[in-house]
Amino acid sequence: MVATPNLDRDLLAKLLRRQFDVIGRGQALSCGLTGKALEYRIRPGGPWQTVLRGVYLARTGAPTPDQRDMAAVLYAGRGSVITGCAAMRRLGLRAPGTATVDVLVPAGSKRTSSDFVQVLRTARMPEQVCASGRIHFAMAARAVADAARGLDNMRQVRALVADSVQAGWCQVRDLTTELNAGPRQGSKLLRRVLGEVLDGVRSGAEGDFRDLVIRAGLPKPMFNARLYAGNVLIAVADAWWPDACVAAEVDSREWHLSAEQWEQTMRRHARMTAQGILVLHFTPKQIRTEQAHVVAALRAALDAGRAAAQPEVRALPATG
Repeated sequence: MVATPNLDRDLLAKLLRRQFDVIGRGQALSCGLTGKALEYRIRPGGPWQTVLRGVYLARTGAPTPDQRDMAAVLYAGRGSVITGCAAMRRLGLRAPGTATVDVLVPAGSKRTSSDFVQVLRTARMPEQVCASGRIHFAMAARAVADAARGLDNMRQVRALVADSVQAGWCQVRDLTTELNAGPRQGSKLLRRVLGEVLDGVRSGAEGDFRDLVIRAGLPKPMFNARLYAGNVLIAVADAWWPDACVAAEVDSREWHLSAEQWEQTMRRHARMTAQGILVLHFTPKQIRTEQAHVVAALRAALDAGRAAAQPEVRALPATG
């Protein structure tokens, strides 16, 4: 053992409780640990371990997500803010699993990326942040925009946008503001997805459906069109072909926030068919793996709809 007569054990314990058992070297020394005592604790087989340079975990075993985030903030320094997928997960939003924690630091910071911490220098440090104890993380729009710039998968970017908007954490205009204010590098997919949203697409599965319709050369439908019989709202259709009175629905519990909303989908179907609308239902899996079947069903429905007597249905474009 190494003697630590000046160790303030209460202060150390309090600090570790507030920081998920993670502590920086300067903090440990300020609690009265000497350099030798610190080295003794992080020795091979000791009770502590080094997580990042100058950042320690006061227990053995793999760090938890909270501990990784806390370590990233301590490593990046005062004023740093977690963003990207890690920030989205802290908000309770779905995000792709990533090996890194993205951290925003002021443009003049000398800190560099290390191990699982990706340091992002920026002249646009967030004016408002969320906090979980001593972990500061970006609000949804900034987190989504930063996460999207680091992805090369269109479906993942669609999911980021859809989840954040549907869950009410941000609005499309917030994401557009972040897109325009941030760097253009890496923003191509986010720009495309936001263009789809303006076109009426509201989920990742709907985005896949839109791509399939375009590739197949089918007429472009209205997405999330509001359908009326007179002045009475019948339903909001995922896709709507007005010349044939055909609606297509992308059915997935994943894109509905509750069982109640799933039941609302079924009631919506009943209201549309009662008005003489031909309604087709496709699952996200069918759209991905049975594309020929989906396209054939749509072509047949459109041909049948155009040949039949048209019910009087008025359609308005999706709202933002």
